[in-house]
Amino acid sequence: MFLTVTLNTALDVTYRVPRLRAHESHRITDVTERPGGKGLNVARVLAALGHPVTATGFAGGPTGAHVRALLAAAAGPLTDALVDVAGNTRRTVAVVDGSTGDTTQLNEAGPEVTAAEWAAFLDAYAALLAGGPRPAAGAGAERAAPVRAVALCGSLPPGVPVGAYAELVRAAHAAGVPVLLDTSGEPLRRGVAARPDLVKPNAAELAQLTGSTEPLRAADDARRRGAHAVAASLGADGLLAVTADGTWRAAPPRPVPGNPTGAGDSAVAGLLSGLAEGLDWPARLARAAALSAATVAAPVAGEFDAATYADTLPRIEITSGRGAAREGA
Repeated sequence: MFLTVTLNTALDVTYRVPRLRAHESHRITDVTERPGGKGLNVARVLAALGHPVTATGFAGGPTGAHVRALLAAAAGPLTDALVDVAGNTRRTVAVVDGSTGDTTQLNEAGPEVTAAEWAAFLDAYAALLAGGPRPAAGAGAERAAPVRAVALCGSLPPGVPVGAYAELVRAAHAAGVPVLLDTSGEPLRRGVAARPDLVKPNAAELAQLTGSTEPLRAADDARRRGAHAVAASLGADGLLAVTADGTWRAAPPRPVPGNPTGAGDSAVAGLLSGLAEGLDWPARLARAAALSAATVAAPVAGEFDAATYADTLPRIEITSGRGAAREGA
């Protein structure tokens, strides 16, 4: 199975309005609610692709209970192993302008996590990495399947140490489990120093980490800082991968109109599923880029449009070599 970690889970609420105007009242034409936070988006896409996945992190209060109920209804082999906290899980609100397709995002900070709650999570995480007991409905506890890879995703809620991801990377390595890290800012800087197997920043996060706005140079710098491989999201320009095996760029045939929220999370799911199936780097990147494009075409994060995915995957353009990667940046 795969394990995803979402320390700052959310209830994602998407509003659609005919036209978004500042300082005006709006009539909402459609509302959707989904389990949110980057790792939960990754887990839902992996499950939709048929890969068993366990989602852990924090959930609390009435909003957290609602998130867990929505997770239970999600399609595919997805197991809820979220750890309870006293605070209420945050909400994120996306407002989609129907006239342009643009999205305005409003994100709450998340509940305060106590030292005792963080310690309880570390114990649960270690047990999952070891294939130990996990929460189960009914009496007793069932055994978790061996973890093929772990994805550490998203922001940190208040109270969680800024070096949390570095600690989780080291714990995964001690258990012999490959790690993908997808975060930003200081948690990314400290996490990279713990030498994750793969980091998946977007262009802005990579520039913030390294100080370079040129993606290829920045990816090289991120590898020098500790990342074994870098797969950078470049928006409509696709993905750039810099690894010990080579450098590649994957680009979709054309930009896909829609809501880009969650596109990077679907790319993470594509990279992980490709790893599980033994695909080489070009094939992994093609899948990640196609899933990312298909998520833009879907109405909400954590889902992808199957028809767009099937149409886009065989038409992803893969170029190899550092010259090709630089030209595409």
